[in-house]
Amino acid sequence: MTTVDYLADPVEQDGREPGAALLRVENLRVAFGDTEVVKGISFTARPGGCLAIVGESGSGKSVTARTLVGLTGARSRVSADRLDLDGHDLLTTGERAWRSLRGRRAGFVLQDALVSLDPLRRVGDEVAEPLRLHGRGDRAARQARAIELLASVGVPEPEVKASQRPYELSGGLRQRALIASAIALDPPLLIADEPTTALDVTVQAQVLDLLAAAKDRGTSLILISHDLSVVARMADEVAVMRDGVIVEHGPAAQVLRRPRHEYTRKLLDAIPSEHTRGTRLTSPVPRKRRPVDPDRPVLQGRHLTKVFRGPDKVDRTVVDDVSFDLFAGETLGVVGESGSGKTTLARMALAILQATAGEAVLHGKPWTALPPARRRLLRQQIGVVYQDPLSSFDPRWPVGRILTDALTTAARPPSSRAEARERAVRLLEQVGLGEQHLTAAPLRLSGGQRQRVAIARALAPEPTVLVCDEPASALDVSIQAQVLDLLTDLQDELGVSYLFISHDLGVIHHVSDRILVMKDGKVVEHGAADDVFERPQHPYTRRLVTAVPRLGPA
Repeated sequence: MTTVDYLADPVEQDGREPGAALLRVENLRVAFGDTEVVKGISFTARPGGCLAIVGESGSGKSVTARTLVGLTGARSRVSADRLDLDGHDLLTTGERAWRSLRGRRAGFVLQDALVSLDPLRRVGDEVAEPLRLHGRGDRAARQARAIELLASVGVPEPEVKASQRPYELSGGLRQRALIASAIALDPPLLIADEPTTALDVTVQAQVLDLLAAAKDRGTSLILISHDLSVVARMADEVAVMRDGVIVEHGPAAQVLRRPRHEYTRKLLDAIPSEHTRGTRLTSPVPRKRRPVDPDRPVLQGRHLTKVFRGPDKVDRTVVDDVSFDLFAGETLGVVGESGSGKTTLARMALAILQATAGEAVLHGKPWTALPPARRRLLRQQIGVVYQDPLSSFDPRWPVGRILTDALTTAARPPSSRAEARERAVRLLEQVGLGEQHLTAAPLRLSGGQRQRVAIARALAPEPTVLVCDEPASALDVSIQAQVLDLLTDLQDELGVSYLFISHDLGVIHHVSDRILVMKDGKVVEHGAADDVFERPQHPYTRRLVTAVPRLGPA
């Protein structure tokens, strides 16, 4: 038997009064060396309730989450007047006791799905690991339960995906595997750190439904998210953190619709949506928009098709006969669920991935059909900004070397080291950084600064086209606003065209002139951004638009 009741504990109350707090946190402080990053915060979590903790990177919200499951590390100093989970004093809990509590009493969904799964283990084994650690069922029962869990969080072909390794899955599928593992034992407390960051809207809706169902069963949920629309859907209470302290805390409706603190208002104003089109997110100033030239296509896809052979030796068409035109000065948004083929389409347009059929055309001339040697001569005309800039940098190189290396591929490379440095500084200034960042290691930069460096590197060869593959999805809302404003400012200044891929429909509506909607490798709808969002024609597009969580009127 492989049902939930057999493999997981029921939600126990351990003598608590009905409705009493499951978790009590009073005056929690966390320090690393001489630096205190959580500075005396207090909150409670009750069965069947959801507390959302929001704030920018560095606010202390993720450290708070890790403290609640004993994962702050040996060099941390944790103190509190009270830190109690269901009768367990977490301040005196040793590592052996923590291993018993994690997974069984407190589930934890880690933030970074790209690196949180063991690359050497099969996904099914990763999902079933909590069951193995707590002695639930035999191997066959655990594997069957892992497949059930993967299906419950919206993983297609869960039997196939369970047999694959994490690097063979998209970021969204890896995130769903992490969630499946966290809920394997149906713990009474579930801490989810950015659980929907890498997910498209329909799968996000499935995951939120799953979390809501856990709440209905009495699970206490602590949700950490920069997506305030998700918070509005899920949370009963919201705590807003800044610099290690809670600056505002109250019922979700009050905090999100009638915020009292200026910082909370700043976060809400930075959310991209249909209402922000044509304006900057970090200031209420209209864009000085260059006109799009509809008679000058700069990048075209002609019947692009890509077929991959899966681990089961079955050929799957990931992109199926897709054609598009990107015009000078335009942003063409590409949306669709994880696995719809949008990133594969981008990689074919960049000539990083060879198409099975069809071709991409750059400035009216063959591009992907050229031999590699001839293609290298044109490479400077098209650049890319990736979702995870850190993984795309050489970790041994400082920012200055990253940029000067990119400048060597320009149509007019620097003639001296002095000129290379001067041009690198100019690139940094163009993206809102400065000369002092030349010597910085990427690891020492914030997420927003790394993405700015990635944009500067992409601009170094002076391309006319940039492919932006989820360039803001890993950023909190205020840094995301800065990056989106930077991209639109650069477009207005330089006239660069963007092929912009994102699962965030609010971002796509904010930045795009036209939109391609992809499903199962095909384009199912194409049109002006307002038409696609306000008057969707295809049932799938209507489903996408309907699934978007909304903040509601302020």
